[in-house]
Amino acid sequence: MPAPSPLTIATQSVNRLVKEEKYHRKELTVQSERVKKLETELKAAGDSADGNAEFVLKQEQKAMDETKAVFAPLNERINEAIQRLEEQIATAESEGADAGEIKRAKEALELGKGVEEPPVA
Repeated sequence: MPAPSPLTIATQSVNRLVKEEKYHRKELTVQSERVKKLETELKAAGDSADGNAEFVLKQEQKAMDETKAVFAPLNERINEAIQRLEEQIATAESEGADAGEIKRAKEALELGKGVEEPPVA
């Protein structure tokens, strides 16, 4: 089996990073829902809340902040991968590479460009 072309490698890189970004967005959504639920429970409990509930809430908020911190460097990596992919597409088109491979690369490029801005930490 021949080694993958630079275009294929760049395409797979963008796809992987976009997939990773989607995973972290989903994780952030779950964590924020969990924090809201814990805050509501803590307010409802009032003075009768145990000290552990406050600790758990702080831990969940910390985990949510750590997840938010992942987005800035991840988006930088996505943008770098997009730039490399654009260069590889231009090279492949000038060299007359496989049309299917170029099509997959352009689809990955659109996915990468469709990534939303990172949430504010």
